[in-house]
Amino acid sequence: MSSNRHILTAVAWPYANGPRHIGHVSGFGVPSDVFSRFQRMSGNHVLMVSGTDEHGTPVQVLADQEGVSPRELADRYNRIIAEDLVGLGLSYDLFTRTTTGNHYAVAQQLFTALYENGYVFAHTTKGAVSPSTGRTLPDRYIEGVCPICGYDGARGDQCDNCGNQLDPIDLVSPRSRINGETPEFVDTEHFMLDLPAFAEALTTWLKGKEGEWRPNVLKFSLNLVEDLQPRAVTRDLNWGVPVPLEGWSDNGNKRLYVWFDAVIGYLSASVEWAKRVGEPEAWRRWWQSDEARSYYFMGKDNIVFHSVVWPAILLGHNGEGDRDGEPGPLGRLDVPTEVVSSEFLTMEGRKFSSSRRVVIYVRDFLERYSADALRYYIMAAGPETQDTDFTWAEFVRRNNDELVAAWGNLVNRSISMAAKNLGEIPAAGELTDEDRRVLEDSRAAFGRVGERLERSQFKAGLQEAMRTVAEANKYISDQAPWALKKTDPERMATVLHVALQLVQDANTLLTPYLPESANKVYAMLGGTGTWTGMPRIDTGRDTIGGSGEETEYPVITGDYAGNEARWESRPIVPGTPLSRPEPLFTKLDQSVVDEELARLEGDTE
Repeated sequence: MSSNRHILTAVAWPYANGPRHIGHVSGFGVPSDVFSRFQRMSGNHVLMVSGTDEHGTPVQVLADQEGVSPRELADRYNRIIAEDLVGLGLSYDLFTRTTTGNHYAVAQQLFTALYENGYVFAHTTKGAVSPSTGRTLPDRYIEGVCPICGYDGARGDQCDNCGNQLDPIDLVSPRSRINGETPEFVDTEHFMLDLPAFAEALTTWLKGKEGEWRPNVLKFSLNLVEDLQPRAVTRDLNWGVPVPLEGWSDNGNKRLYVWFDAVIGYLSASVEWAKRVGEPEAWRRWWQSDEARSYYFMGKDNIVFHSVVWPAILLGHNGEGDRDGEPGPLGRLDVPTEVVSSEFLTMEGRKFSSSRRVVIYVRDFLERYSADALRYYIMAAGPETQDTDFTWAEFVRRNNDELVAAWGNLVNRSISMAAKNLGEIPAAGELTDEDRRVLEDSRAAFGRVGERLERSQFKAGLQEAMRTVAEANKYISDQAPWALKKTDPERMATVLHVALQLVQDANTLLTPYLPESANKVYAMLGGTGTWTGMPRIDTGRDTIGGSGEETEYPVITGDYAGNEARWESRPIVPGTPLSRPEPLFTKLDQSVVDEELARLEGDTE
């Protein structure tokens, strides 16, 4: 991909019903940040957006259990989740929330365009209701036996075993996930999204992605469009975005369905970002340009919403389904360039479960270990294309063998020897064939790693970057500069110059993966200014939850333009002062494994 393009990184919206655990961020968080940092370093204009998903019955149910309002619960977890993601170094241009007045307006605009183009229609259907509370149960809070494949554990909206779209009433032996009771099904009127009207357009679009998307994502998506059914876009609930139609907008118990308004958040967050930077129309550069590209990151349980439902909403807004129509008030909007989905991460052989306490939350992890150590593990051993298992033993092994003994050792011994013996980056003398070979290989690594990052092959990119680290360590061991101090000090200086250039290159290659430590290495090499920007929590201001009163709320943003990091081999500058480095990573021992496993077992009793 050429530089100077506009790249939208659309990151799945974490649900505001609790803090995030490491399984969550392995799917939507760290991969999207690695991609965004690489794209910025490559000279592209990145807009990375997301926020907390705050509407729907799950928030209402949890709020009732805790004796607070849905707004209070959403406020609490919006801040907690924002703090978690900042702690991981995720470089959002804007991380906001779905309860803002801005989001309400954008969601209603898209609904209205779909309605006027004939792609949503009123329909009387059977809605699931809790017999004990009288409250509507969301599809995902009903489970039972799939009528198609027989899987016991299918949700009311979809069976994860066979991938088919379902309605709660289709399930055999349906039960509420909240309290186990059998739901009642009553007549209720709702608006439906006419997904079958987009079957042809979606099929053509998806088939055009062969060879570009991850095969598991594309195959799953193509299977979904073979049997599309209309899908409800409204719900019986009083916590959500009002339906913007006469006779509906003032109905306190009808709201846009949470899944419908949440996917629109990618657009509304882009609009909010543009307003924040004082260029209200700037969002269009990422949404209405042939040169723009958009990449959506999520776990595999959300593929259907990003490869089928959201594209259908965009096509309907544009008037590009079977019924044609006119673009809505925002103008024609681009469909996704790629849906980048990860598989699931388990923990010590068990499925993550907050209710069963089989979990480690991001904030708890970061209290004990570095963010870069977690980022490295997720990218090296995470669920990029298949389900994988997080184990404490493997985390410790990778931390010690790869971060400490390989990368940390290369940085420490190269800079330490140069600082101790010369006090500065030395100039190179005459280069040997081996010097030129290792430097050329290091420069060539930018193409190899960059090609993999361009295609969201993060694990392969990291393996290639770490191969260059291994080559650099081998070069230093073979050249043994410590033995040249008395016998050939000029050669020692040349070897250390080459070694420090290899460190500089490797640090650049690893910057998207390890931004916090990359900043440290840059400073160790005498760099000034900001190497790669880190996120911060700032303040947003808007109405929240339909309250009508403006209030402040936390958002994630950052200063990422104008940083020093570029995706290229930058020559080191002889004469730059050096000081003795501090260790990049902390070595962990067996006690970490023992303590964490004991903590896990204690939590599950």
